[in-house]
Amino acid sequence: MLKDGTYAAFFKTSQGSQGTGIAHLADGKIWGRDSIMTYTGSCEVDGDRFTAIVSINRHTEGHATVFGADDLTLRIEGTCPGKIASYVGTAEQVPGVLLEGTLILSEGPLPAPEANEPIPKFDPAKLRKLPKRSRSR
Repeated sequence: MLKDGTYAAFFKTSQGSQGTGIAHLADGKIWGRDSIMTYTGSCEVDGDRFTAIVSINRHTEGHATVFGADDLTLRIEGTCPGKIASYVGTAEQVPGVLLEGTLILSEGPLPAPEANEPIPKFDPAKLRKLPKRSRSR
Protein backbone atom coordinates (compact mmCIF):
# COMPACT_ATOMS: atom_id res chain seq x y z
CA MET A 1 0.00 0.00 0.00
CA LEU A 2 1.35 3.42 -0.97
CA LYS A 3 1.73 5.23 2.37
CA ASP A 4 2.02 8.90 3.20
CA GLY A 5 5.68 9.87 3.31
CA THR A 6 8.68 10.92 1.27
CA TYR A 7 9.82 8.79 -1.67
CA ALA A 8 12.96 8.64 -3.77
CA ALA A 9 11.74 8.59 -7.38
CA PHE A 10 13.57 6.88 -10.25
CA PHE A 11 12.11 7.09 -13.75
CA LYS A 12 12.87 6.49 -17.42
CA THR A 13 11.01 6.88 -20.69
CA SER A 14 10.57 4.55 -23.63
CA GLN A 15 12.90 6.98 -25.48
CA GLY A 16 15.79 6.12 -23.14
CA SER A 17 15.78 9.32 -21.04
CA GLN A 18 16.02 8.86 -17.29
CA GLY A 19 16.01 10.87 -14.09
CA THR A 20 15.61 10.94 -10.33
CA GLY A 21 13.65 13.12 -7.93
CA ILE A 22 11.86 13.34 -4.61
CA ALA A 23 8.11 12.90 -4.20
CA HIS A 24 5.99 13.54 -1.12
CA LEU A 25 2.59 11.97 -0.51
CA ALA A 26 0.13 13.08 2.18
CA ASP A 27 -3.67 12.95 2.41
CA GLY A 28 -4.18 12.18 -1.28
CA LYS A 29 -1.87 14.97 -2.44
CA ILE A 30 1.44 14.43 -4.21
CA TRP A 31 4.21 16.97 -4.80
CA GLY A 32 7.92 16.97 -5.43
CA ARG A 33 10.75 18.01 -7.69
CA ASP A 34 13.87 17.03 -9.50
CA SER A 35 16.69 19.17 -10.89
CA ILE A 36 14.49 20.49 -13.73
CA MET A 37 10.79 20.05 -12.92
CA THR A 38 8.29 20.42 -10.06
CA TYR A 39 5.36 18.01 -9.58
CA THR A 40 1.96 18.65 -8.00
CA GLY A 41 -1.19 16.55 -8.12
CA SER A 42 -3.50 14.08 -6.49
CA CYS A 43 -3.25 10.39 -5.76
CA GLU A 44 -5.85 7.70 -5.02
CA VAL A 45 -4.89 4.46 -3.28
CA ASP A 46 -6.95 1.26 -3.46
CA GLY A 47 -5.18 -1.54 -1.60
CA ASP A 48 -1.86 -2.21 -3.37
CA ARG A 49 -2.88 -0.22 -6.47
CA PHE A 50 -2.73 3.54 -6.95
CA THR A 51 -3.46 6.16 -9.60
CA ALA A 52 -2.30 9.75 -9.79
CA ILE A 53 -2.72 12.80 -11.98
CA VAL A 54 0.32 15.03 -11.73
CA SER A 55 1.07 18.42 -13.30
CA ILE A 56 4.73 18.77 -14.22
CA ASN A 57 6.27 22.23 -14.71
CA ARG A 58 9.81 23.35 -15.49
CA HIS A 59 11.59 25.39 -12.81
CA THR A 60 15.10 25.48 -14.31
CA GLU A 61 16.19 26.22 -17.88
CA GLY A 62 19.09 24.63 -19.67
CA HIS A 63 18.47 20.87 -19.58
CA ALA A 64 16.16 18.68 -21.63
CA THR A 65 13.34 16.98 -19.70
CA VAL A 66 12.83 13.21 -19.88
CA PHE A 67 9.77 13.84 -22.07
CA GLY A 68 11.52 16.46 -24.20
CA ALA A 69 8.67 18.88 -23.37
CA ASP A 70 7.65 21.23 -20.56
CA ASP A 71 4.38 21.73 -18.67
CA LEU A 72 2.78 18.28 -18.88
CA THR A 73 -0.09 16.44 -17.24
CA LEU A 74 1.02 12.93 -16.30
CA ARG A 75 -1.44 10.08 -15.66
CA ILE A 76 0.11 7.38 -13.49
CA GLU A 77 -0.96 3.84 -12.56
CA GLY A 78 1.04 1.66 -10.24
CA THR A 79 1.29 -0.94 -7.51
CA CYS A 80 2.89 -0.81 -4.09
CA PRO A 81 2.87 -4.11 -2.17
CA GLY A 82 5.35 -2.82 0.43
CA LYS A 83 7.87 0.03 0.64
CA ILE A 84 8.71 0.01 -3.08
CA ALA A 85 6.19 1.07 -5.74
CA SER A 86 6.34 0.52 -9.50
CA TYR A 87 4.39 2.69 -11.91
CA VAL A 88 3.84 3.63 -15.54
CA GLY A 89 2.66 6.99 -16.80
CA THR A 90 1.71 8.81 -19.96
CA ALA A 91 1.34 12.47 -20.87
CA GLU A 92 -1.30 13.62 -23.36
CA GLN A 93 1.10 16.29 -24.59
CA VAL A 94 3.65 13.64 -25.69
CA PRO A 95 1.70 10.73 -27.23
CA GLY A 96 3.44 7.39 -27.51
CA VAL A 97 6.03 8.07 -24.79
CA LEU A 98 5.75 5.77 -21.77
CA LEU A 99 7.26 6.70 -18.41
CA GLU A 100 8.26 3.81 -16.13
CA GLY A 101 9.32 4.41 -12.57
CA THR A 102 10.03 3.25 -9.06
CA LEU A 103 9.24 4.97 -5.76
CA ILE A 104 11.12 3.94 -2.62
CA LEU A 105 9.74 5.04 0.74
CA SER A 106 12.35 6.93 2.76
CA GLU A 107 12.71 5.95 6.36
CA GLY A 108 14.23 8.23 8.94
CA PRO A 109 17.09 7.10 11.14
CA LEU A 110 16.19 4.73 13.93
CA PRO A 111 16.12 6.34 17.37
CA ALA A 112 19.19 5.68 19.49
CA PRO A 113 18.67 2.97 22.07
CA GLU A 114 18.35 4.20 25.62
CA ALA A 115 21.37 3.56 27.75
CA ASN A 116 20.73 1.07 30.55
CA GLU A 117 24.15 1.56 32.10
CA PRO A 118 26.51 4.48 32.41
CA ILE A 119 29.18 4.76 29.73
CA PRO A 120 32.47 3.40 31.07
CA LYS A 121 35.47 5.71 31.23
CA PHE A 122 38.12 5.22 28.59
CA ASP A 123 41.14 3.30 29.93
CA PRO A 124 43.97 2.92 27.39
CA ALA A 125 45.60 0.28 29.61
CA LYS A 126 42.74 -2.07 28.72
CA LEU A 127 43.44 -1.88 25.00
CA ARG A 128 44.86 -4.99 23.36
CA LYS A 129 48.61 -4.79 22.76
CA LEU A 130 49.97 -5.21 19.26
CA PRO A 131 52.45 -8.05 18.73
CA LYS A 132 56.08 -7.04 18.74
CA ARG A 133 57.85 -7.23 15.40
CA SER A 134 61.52 -7.60 14.79
CA ARG A 135 63.21 -4.71 13.05
CA SER A 136 65.87 -6.60 11.15
CA ARG A 137 67.16 -4.96 7.99
